[in-house]
Amino acid sequence: MTKMRSMLAGQSMVGEPERRGDERSEAPRSGGSLTIERAGAPAPADPEVPARHPRRRFTTAYKLEVLRKADACRRPGELGALLRREGLYSSHLVTWRRQRAHGLTPKKRGRKPTSSDPRVKQVEREKAALETANRRLERRLQRAETIIAFQKKVAELLGIPLKPFEPDETE
Repeated sequence: MTKMRSMLAGQSMVGEPERRGDERSEAPRSGGSLTIERAGAPAPADPEVPARHPRRRFTTAYKLEVLRKADACRRPGELGALLRREGLYSSHLVTWRRQRAHGLTPKKRGRKPTSSDPRVKQVEREKAALETANRRLERRLQRAETIIAFQKKVAELLGIPLKPFEPDETE
């Protein structure tokens, strides 16, 4: 009986008044069952599974270390064992070797740094507008040259003589 009392001492009844000594209590009259809160009970694990696994990121040092180990593999099966042990794919090695040939520097993540000077922003906007206008004019020029070439072929087929081209401006 003393074991039961010591076990009940660490528990509190929700919705029940506190008991004294050997006093008995009835279930609550609302018809509900007793709920026992235990101190230190672990919270249940979250059953929600994320829809997409987060992407793995490898440091430059790790990539170089794995490439060093992969280059040291000489016997058949060693490279496959290394990849299984590290949880990697052969495509990782291909990509990392290519990166190593180009200097294998870590990529900067996040937004590109911008200047807070309004004059620089204005110049960048003007530059973007000029580039857009240049692309538009180049497309128009290409269409015009196509039309002129077509007109020349039609005139040649129909035997219509064309006037010689006289440039408006001196080049």
